[in-house]
Amino acid sequence: MITARRILARSEPWVLAAIVMLSLLIQARSGQFFTGNNLVDLARALIVPGLLSIGCMMVIVSGGIDVSFTAIASLAMYVTDKILLQSGYSGNVLLAYAMSGGFGLLLGALYGFLIAFLRLPTLVVTLGTGSLYTGLMYGAFAASASDVPPSMIAHGKEILFTATNAKLGLTSEMPSQILILVGMLALAFLLLRYTMLGRGIYAIGGDEAAAERAGFNVRLIKMFLYCFVGALAGITGISRISMMAYADPSTMLGMELTVIAAVVLGGTRVTGGLGTLTGTILGIALMTILANSLILIGIPTYWSRAFTGAVIIIGTGVTARQIASATGRRRELKKTKGGGA
Repeated sequence: MITARRILARSEPWVLAAIVMLSLLIQARSGQFFTGNNLVDLARALIVPGLLSIGCMMVIVSGGIDVSFTAIASLAMYVTDKILLQSGYSGNVLLAYAMSGGFGLLLGALYGFLIAFLRLPTLVVTLGTGSLYTGLMYGAFAASASDVPPSMIAHGKEILFTATNAKLGLTSEMPSQILILVGMLALAFLLLRYTMLGRGIYAIGGDEAAAERAGFNVRLIKMFLYCFVGALAGITGISRISMMAYADPSTMLGMELTVIAAVVLGGTRVTGGLGTLTGTILGIALMTILANSLILIGIPTYWSRAFTGAVIIIGTGVTARQIASATGRRRELKKTKGGGA
């Protein structure tokens, strides 16, 4: 039975409360937060970090920390864009998604092998591969801002609806890429909730040795996980440049800290074994509001970077405190049982 105490012990209600209070504050100060065009702008800004956060959350749940997913997204999308431009391709944009997702999968498989089979630390490997991929992009491919194929431009112009702010005369368009985010969230939810693979990801994060004893193939699960994260990053890259209508290789670099902070803020335990997609999206929503709406109440947007750092520190501290408390309760319970015997 779910009690109020158990609900309040979770992060999601507190993050939701913070979103509501911040939204009301901005609305009270500016009168523009709940306008249709502002909400559409926020949803648009949430698409890319939202997609990246899905893979990030799954990695952290498994007990790892990945800081290379933005480098994968940038390199995969740039190589795809360059190949399609040089070949004069003008067909369906699905080929761009498939190519970039495939490149991302291969890049993810490289560090997935190092982590799963050579058992190297995730943070160290992803720091190294992230630098490697960024260096390849700027060195081997001489990356710079460039055009995108006509199919991507047309894809970027596909909109679901337009919201108008009659008072200010502003309009905002909801891009079709929001459907990709919804689809990926549904896929990740089904994977984590209803498959043995998803249970294995949580089990590995809780206790890798225990997961192996329980019969989970830890190496293959990790390999699948990092291939999935790489493919998702590649898909995210195409979504990004389609909405921008040009390919900027640096547009996603540096976004990883904000994504990690949002995932931790949403309740994903940095030591693994605990986390939800609901909390992750709420965390991304809060970070997006801070990054895009602070200007409405006269606060410089650079303060959002300070908040990002604070979230990482506070989230890590809360996780450490929860682990220490749980460990203490287990020890007390063992002492009580031992004394009763």
